[in-house]
Amino acid sequence: MKEFIRIFQNRNFLKLFLANFTSTLGSIIGVTAFMFYLLDTYSGKPVYATMAELMYALPTMAVFFLVGVVADRMDRQKVAVYSDYICAFLSLVLIFTIESQMIVLVFAVLFLRSAIGKFFFPADQAMLQGILSKDEYAISAGINQMVSSVFMLFGTMIAVFIYWAGGIKGAIAFDMVTFLVSGLLIQSMKVNKEVRLPNGPHTVRDLHLKMVWKDFASGFSYIWNYKLLLTLIMGFFVFGMVNGALSVMPAFIMKYKLAPDNYEKMLMIMGVVFGIAVLAGSVICSMLVKKLKLSTAIIWGLIITGIFIGLCGLPKTTFYFYVMAAGAGLSIPLTNIGLGGWMPKIVDKKMMGRVQGWISPLQMLSHSLTLGFIALFYPKIVSINVLFYAVGGALVLVGIFYMILLPRFEERKEVKEEKPAAAVGV
Repeated sequence: MKEFIRIFQNRNFLKLFLANFTSTLGSIIGVTAFMFYLLDTYSGKPVYATMAELMYALPTMAVFFLVGVVADRMDRQKVAVYSDYICAFLSLVLIFTIESQMIVLVFAVLFLRSAIGKFFFPADQAMLQGILSKDEYAISAGINQMVSSVFMLFGTMIAVFIYWAGGIKGAIAFDMVTFLVSGLLIQSMKVNKEVRLPNGPHTVRDLHLKMVWKDFASGFSYIWNYKLLLTLIMGFFVFGMVNGALSVMPAFIMKYKLAPDNYEKMLMIMGVVFGIAVLAGSVICSMLVKKLKLSTAIIWGLIITGIFIGLCGLPKTTFYFYVMAAGAGLSIPLTNIGLGGWMPKIVDKKMMGRVQGWISPLQMLSHSLTLGFIALFYPKIVSINVLFYAVGGALVLVGIFYMILLPRFEERKEVKEEKPAAAVGV
């Protein structure tokens, strides 16, 4: 508890935490309400809900070569602030496009807003790395995991109530306000120049094609020659697949199999059950991570979560589905806290933006491909049960892959760190 109190005494961390809290809350409400809107308005076309998720994922492929370079070369604080403010403006535009009932235009605005939002996370994570010590990274990851579980617990419930009370426009207006609050909080932070501009000052004019490509390539070279980091990032491709599939699978299994008449209520209950499980798991796993190697936490978190997600395809009643979902919720924090505590430790502060600039497109590529697959083949060719089996199996395979390789590269890294002359080459 003392560790949690101490980290919140860092005012920059507190403001960054609150900014993430409000922005994430708004995004969850906006995305969830938009899915309900599409399923209600176009109930005979589940492909629209999948397409909406694609509009959140595909923009990464349009800006992936820029986001990391911008985060490392430009003022990280300003990048995060402008990203929030522009997204707030585009949320207002989205309300008017929904009024027009032109679905193509709605998807276009969603695409643009998501593209701008992709610049936020690399800048945010790079600043976080600069305002905390290495010993505080795992604590921060544990706090973020607990907050995520609270969102899972109340996010869907709040989204349903806002959607019922204010409709889709009210939900997006709420989303817009949270972007504004997030931007104001980050703008009020007092961050050292070394944190905001670790590679020195640059202007937009400096971001010419040659420089962007050189920096983007240097990020690839850094990852490629750093076997431990490369091994970790290879797993992120599968994580993108899992995130893409799970963004629509719970809604589909409720609406088209388990509870077609009251799927919104059942999803709300599932959000509560899953959120309580993740919250409990966050507390338990935060204590376990102190006694385990971070690599061990990541490996077993993936294997156990994968097993429970696969079992989610078996139930024929909502009760058993909730039980399996709760099992997955309990184990997910083990992997998330492990990754959140480990990545900032092993990545050079000057390279964090470019590393994130490679992770995000890799995840979103697999995220988008998975959603495209679901849009094409569900429900005519692939059943919802098979989707759950495939997602769970993929996580188990990544856990086994990590079990084979991570300990080997982790030991090599520890040996190099004991020899200062060799550490430069890591």
